Amino acid sequence: MPVAGLQGWHLVIILVLVLLLFGAPKLPQLAKSLGQSMRIFRGEMREMKQEGNAADSSTAPSNNAQQSSAAKNDSDSSTTN
Repeated sequence: MPVAGLQGWHLVIILVLVLLLFGAPKLPQLAKSLGQSMRIFRGEMREMKQEGNAADSSTAPSNNAQQSSAAKNDSDSSTTN
């Protein structure tokens, strides 16, 4: 089953080239740093989503605030008459 047009032997050649370029001793370090980068990226994305949800709920006017504002306006108009 080709993935993005690559067959099994293509992947083997790519793995051999990566081994030649980076060397076997550096591959664990490379994988570790890639994993740390992905973890940081996911954490930042999760944080941005939480901030977005908090901003949405804080900018939406609450129903109670509208009711108390209307009640205040009604009481102000009745005292001035």
